[in-house]
Amino acid sequence: MSTVSTKPYLIRAIWEWCVDQGYTPYLATLVDSRTRVPPGYAKDGQIVLNLGPDATHQLSMENEFISFQARFNGAPHSLLVPVANVVAIYARENGQGMAFEPEAGSEDDALEQGSDAPDEDAAPGEGEAGVPRAQPEPVPERPRGSHLKVVK
Repeated sequence: MSTVSTKPYLIRAIWEWCVDQGYTPYLATLVDSRTRVPPGYAKDGQIVLNLGPDATHQLSMENEFISFQARFNGAPHSLLVPVANVVAIYARENGQGMAFEPEAGSEDDALEQGSDAPDEDAAPGEGEAGVPRAQPEPVPERPRGSHLKVVK
């Protein structure tokens, strides 16, 4: 019997804590050939996604993949993120959360993707009915003395 990683369980727990506290859960992930995100939103092989209930539809956080639908520039997209590529999940409002080491092979694939510049026509804002959409956010630099713990 093989042991299942604790990473997907920790991701779900931090997501639930963020939502229970009224915070916006953000997911930082590497983008590689197995990751499905809208073109033009990844930068330097990474993307930060808003996983808040108001920004996602049909969110499913399984042990191998996180999938959901979100709007980018008002257009709906289906997103798929391998749990192995997740590098952090945290609350936008205070930065509390957890960072992870990328699993073997994930970082190499992400670096091959290169830098995708955001669409010039992209305008930040809200989706239909005033509901915030998932917005690409820069991955925050790790501050010295971070309160996040690296989980291997």
